[in-house]
Amino acid sequence: MRGERPGRYGPFAPDPKVAHRVHFLQLFLRERSNAMSVRRMAGLVAAVLVLGLVAAACGSGGSSSTKGEAVEVTLEEFSISPSRIDVAAGEPTTVTVMNHGQVPHSFAVDLGGRMIETAVISAGQAATMQLPALDAGSYSAWCAVAGHKEAGMTATVVSGEIAAASGNAMSGMSGDEMAKAHEISTKAFPATTEGLGNQILQPTLDGNVKVFTVTAKQVRWEVSPGVFQDAFTYNGTVPGPQIRVRVGDRIRVVLENQLSQPTVIHFHGVAVPNSMDGVPYITQDPVFPGASFVYEFKVNTPGTYLYHSHFNSAEQVGRGLFGAFIIEPDAPSWDVEYTELISDGPLGYTIGGKSFPATQPLVAKLGQEVLIRLANAGELLHPFHLHGYHFTVVAQDGEQLTAPYKADTLVVAPGETFEVVVKADQPGAWAFHGHILSHVEGPEGMFGMVTALIVC
Repeated sequence: MRGERPGRYGPFAPDPKVAHRVHFLQLFLRERSNAMSVRRMAGLVAAVLVLGLVAAACGSGGSSSTKGEAVEVTLEEFSISPSRIDVAAGEPTTVTVMNHGQVPHSFAVDLGGRMIETAVISAGQAATMQLPALDAGSYSAWCAVAGHKEAGMTATVVSGEIAAASGNAMSGMSGDEMAKAHEISTKAFPATTEGLGNQILQPTLDGNVKVFTVTAKQVRWEVSPGVFQDAFTYNGTVPGPQIRVRVGDRIRVVLENQLSQPTVIHFHGVAVPNSMDGVPYITQDPVFPGASFVYEFKVNTPGTYLYHSHFNSAEQVGRGLFGAFIIEPDAPSWDVEYTELISDGPLGYTIGGKSFPATQPLVAKLGQEVLIRLANAGELLHPFHLHGYHFTVVAQDGEQLTAPYKADTLVVAPGETFEVVVKADQPGAWAFHGHILSHVEGPEGMFGMVTALIVC
């Protein structure tokens, strides 16, 4: 069962008696989207609360967990509020779900073997869910976006007066249960899942032109063991295949569109002719479903780059339409290299399109020099931290640094790429992960943006 996006006034019909309250709410939403100051936002929120807009709109009497025919739920990073959602037993309930976070979320309820959920809700948007008449009892609820449940986005729907028993006030798990869950998730690494992205795409030759064909299509992608999401892919994988070329190559990338919506490819950071830049209605028309487009250019500067959609990009890139574009140097100085594409959005917090424990480890022999290419295809900042080592940052956004520097934590902004070198001189398994902790670990163990450098 999928919820619908409410109309202009959400699930409520406009009421002349509360018109001025609606005005305050509209002002709040507009100001919020304009990234107003925390103080100003707090003042507007207070105004809305004082006016009793919520109570007037849904007859809730002002409670955030009202019993009756309608309740409201708020999603943020990474919580569901209220954590206990009270509904009347034996009566259908309309649940209005609002995403006040910065990334997409969803809301799912387990009705005893049958799950109902909203569609993925974009930041600042809302959806409605119809709960059927429930027997007295408690029902689990959570955000169904990969990794978000593990980050703490859980709640309990309570029908009637049955209290939700909890061994731990924050997570609903006892200490022993949490320890066991951590052990299971960690020992599962690296877990086997369907599909593996970021594999090198071998070109065909047309004279002296290297030809790469990528097909945009939708698939069910296994992000972590047993967790599947609807993904937009190049050649059926997230990330798309890795395109590797050398300085001076002339290349041709043929985009075939099997999606239900138009798309394009932008070669992020790569110097290309204007007509090859992949921006709809600026440099080209969109590539409509069933059509194709040919990009052709010569590559020059070695480095780590991205290719990704530039049409409906918040959804298309967020669902997986991105890949690594590597221009190789003439004489590599390292022994082994890895390309780590990080992302956030409807697929969750991922490295290489997977969430721990399904991420791929980085493996090196003792004494080897390891090059790690880091690229952020998501919408959030991601500080990445390597245990046991201070790596050397040697390049940023495809440009070699004249003054390399050492770090053990490196903030990678959306669209940025870095190249770091590690001298593998400390044996063992060393965690390598994002350091926004809610993206990597919760009461049920590690998840999301976690992998390991294994030196043996």
